[in-house]
Amino acid sequence: MKTGHVKDLTSGPILIHLRALAIPAALGMLFHTLYNITDVYFASMLSTDSQSGLSLGYLVFFFIAAFGFGLNASMAGLMGHAIGQKNKETSSLACNGIIFSIFLAIFLMVFGWLIGFRMLELVSEPGVYRDLGLRYYFWLLISLPAFLISYTCNGILQAQGNTIAMQRALVSAFFLNLLLNPLLIFGVPGFWGGFGFDGIAISTVISNFWVMAFILFNVIRSRVLSSFYHWSIRINFFIEITKQMLPPTMSFQMIIVGVLIMQFALKDFGSEAIAGYSIAVRIEQLVLLPILGITHALIPLVAQNFGAGEYNRVRESLFLCIKIGMVSMIIAYPIIWFFSSYAMMLFTDNHEVVDVGVSYLTIDGLVLPIYAFLFSVNSLLQGLKRPTGIFWIGFVRQGIGSAFFIWLFISIFGFDYWGVWYGAVVSVILGSLLSSVVAYKVSKSEIDGIKIVN
Repeated sequence: MKTGHVKDLTSGPILIHLRALAIPAALGMLFHTLYNITDVYFASMLSTDSQSGLSLGYLVFFFIAAFGFGLNASMAGLMGHAIGQKNKETSSLACNGIIFSIFLAIFLMVFGWLIGFRMLELVSEPGVYRDLGLRYYFWLLISLPAFLISYTCNGILQAQGNTIAMQRALVSAFFLNLLLNPLLIFGVPGFWGGFGFDGIAISTVISNFWVMAFILFNVIRSRVLSSFYHWSIRINFFIEITKQMLPPTMSFQMIIVGVLIMQFALKDFGSEAIAGYSIAVRIEQLVLLPILGITHALIPLVAQNFGAGEYNRVRESLFLCIKIGMVSMIIAYPIIWFFSSYAMMLFTDNHEVVDVGVSYLTIDGLVLPIYAFLFSVNSLLQGLKRPTGIFWIGFVRQGIGSAFFIWLFISIFGFDYWGVWYGAVVSVILGSLLSSVVAYKVSKSEIDGIKIVN
C-alpha cells in the first residue's frame, strides 16, 4: 500500500508552508555540512596537505556531481508544476527522471575518469596535496550514481512537499560517516592499520550509497508513484528534464568554477592558504543554512502555485523568502565577526591557516544578505520553469566577474590572498544586480510582474 502525502501548497498560509518545508531542508543541509566538516577534521589529524588535497578532490568531483543538484531542481520544478496542474502523468515523469539519472551517471563516470587529472592540474601545483586530491576524487567518482539518483529522488519528494526524507537520510549519513571515518582511517589498534587518507573517501562512498537507498525507498512508497507499473520510457520527458536540468547544473558548475578560480589564485600563496579557505567555506555553509533551507522550500511553493495559476501566492512566497533570508544573515554577521577565529581553531592549530580562514569569513560575511536575494531569485526561476536565467547569472558572476575582479585586485592593485576575497565580494554584488534584471523580466512574462506584496 502506498504511503506518504502530496502536500497541497496552493492554499493555506504561505509562512506555515515555508516553515514546514524549510526547517527539515535546513536540518538536512546542516548535517550534510557537518558531514563534510567531519571529513575536514579527520583530514587535519593527518596533515595540512591532506586538508588541501581533500578540498581539491571534493571541488573537482562536485563540478561533475553538479548534475545531481540540477536534477534535483529540475524534478522539483517539473513535478511541482505537474502536481499544481493535477497532471495524471506525474508517476511516469518521476520514473523517467530516475531512469534518466542512471543513464546520465554512467556517462558522467566515464567522462569524469578521463578528465579528472587534467582538472586538478589546472588548479594545483605538483606535490603531495595534488596526489591526495586525485586519489580522493577517483574514490568519490564511484559514488556518483548514488549521488545523482539521491538528488533526483529528492526533487520528486520535494515537489510533493516532503523535505523530511532527505533530512533523515543526511542525519543518518552523518552519524554513519562519523563512525566509519576513524575506523577506516586509523583501523583497530592491534588488529588492522586502516586505510589512512583513503579511509575518508571510502567512508563517503558508503554513506552516499546509504542516502541513495533511503531516499529511493521513500520515493517508491510515495503516492506519486501510484501507477508505478504502468510507465514507459518517454523521450519527451527526457528532453524536458534535460532542458530544466542544464541551466541550474551549469549554474552550480559556475559556482564551482568560481571556487576553482579562487583555488587557482590561492595556490601561489601555499597549501596553508588553500587549507584555510577550504575550512572557512565549510564554516560559512553552516551560517548559510537558514537561507539555503528557505530557498529550497521556495521551489515547490512557486512551482505548485504557478502551475495552479496562483500568481499572487508566487509573489508572496518570493518576498517572504527574501525578507526572512536577509534578516537572518544580518543577524549572523556579528556572530561571524566575533567567533570565526574560534571556529577555525577547532580544525587546525596552524596560525597561518587560521588567519586565512578568518580573513575570508570577515570579508565574505559582508555580502551574506545579498546571498539571500541571489538564492531566492534562483529558486523563483526554477519554480517558474525558466532556469536559463540561473545559468547566465552564475556565468556572469562566477565565470567572468570572479576571475576578472580577483585578477584586478591581485595583479593590478597588488593584494595578497585578501585580493581573492575582495574580488569574490564584488562579483557577488555584480550577480545581485543581474539577478534583479532577470527576475523582473521573467516575472513580467510569466506572472504579470513582481508587485510588492504586503
